[in-house]
Amino acid sequence: MTADGSNAGRRRPAWLLRLPAMMARAVVALVLGLAVAWGAFALYFSPLPWAPLRIGLALAFAAFAIWALWATRRPRMRWVLAALYGALLVGWGFVKPSHDREWRPDVAVMPRAVIDGNNIRITGVRDFDYRSRDDFTTRYVEREVQLSHLTSLDFFVSFWMPGPVGHTFVSFVFDNAPPLNVSIETRPEVHEGFSPLKSLFKQYELIYVVGEERDIVGVRTNFRDEDVYLFRLRVSAEAARRLFFVYMKRINQLYDRPEFYHLFSNSCTVNIVRYANLAGRTGDFDFRHLLNGWVDRYFYDARLLNTSLPFQELRRRSRVDPEVPTSAGVEEFAQRIRENMPGMTR
Repeated sequence: MTADGSNAGRRRPAWLLRLPAMMARAVVALVLGLAVAWGAFALYFSPLPWAPLRIGLALAFAAFAIWALWATRRPRMRWVLAALYGALLVGWGFVKPSHDREWRPDVAVMPRAVIDGNNIRITGVRDFDYRSRDDFTTRYVEREVQLSHLTSLDFFVSFWMPGPVGHTFVSFVFDNAPPLNVSIETRPEVHEGFSPLKSLFKQYELIYVVGEERDIVGVRTNFRDEDVYLFRLRVSAEAARRLFFVYMKRINQLYDRPEFYHLFSNSCTVNIVRYANLAGRTGDFDFRHLLNGWVDRYFYDARLLNTSLPFQELRRRSRVDPEVPTSAGVEEFAQRIRENMPGMTR
């Protein structure tokens, strides 16, 4: 103690002095652990043809990496691990996307846009007739729209289960034609389902499904039992047209050169925000771009939705009625799902 009886001269506890170094080691261990996990999963999801071989290589890599990083005292083993990891990264770079696979019927056709000034003709527009989620009549049509007649932009959030993650997609609304819906999705092969983990390891190609709302929306509400919400975005017609043009260019790029879907870097909401930035959006990254089940709240907070109602009331009234039959005509379906929706102008 000092002469005045205070504790100013008391030393800090030893563990407090070591805390920064402990935290730094924990961060390094976390980063290394994630790198080891990525390498093991990359081997497991690699194009090697035999599952037992892939499993064996993944387990052997993980075991060697853990031993080299944390068990052995021989620093040379870490250089061996670094060389193996480098070889893995080189091999991973040779895994390329393809348009030539046995695709599921609902993603078998890539759309394409022919842009001629104000007139845009889109081929491969999906307009299926569904009897159940897996029983449908395939039909692809051609749509021609005029950019000058694009008046507004609608945003959908679809939930297949409760939680902070869903699927987002948009509709471009015209004053002389039914809306045109665009959904950024994985392109699964026959008998292949979606796995968030697999989507991180080049397991799915990317597709922009362009279709009629009675198909893309209706299959979710009426046959997949998803909860779908529809919102009118408060953006100008010019902004919507710029975004539409960005979408059409990206659709053509993807038609010419396949890409892999990636949950964190090349997925639905991430790309919607990215293209909005290209079309003139200003704003920073928000965690709700990834936890996209909350992205409607993000748009509400950014005043891009109708804010005359409390958010929960807006959300309740924005749920798409699953009773609207997909057998309705293209224009009738679009009109009926917008009946009584807040912020919609007709």
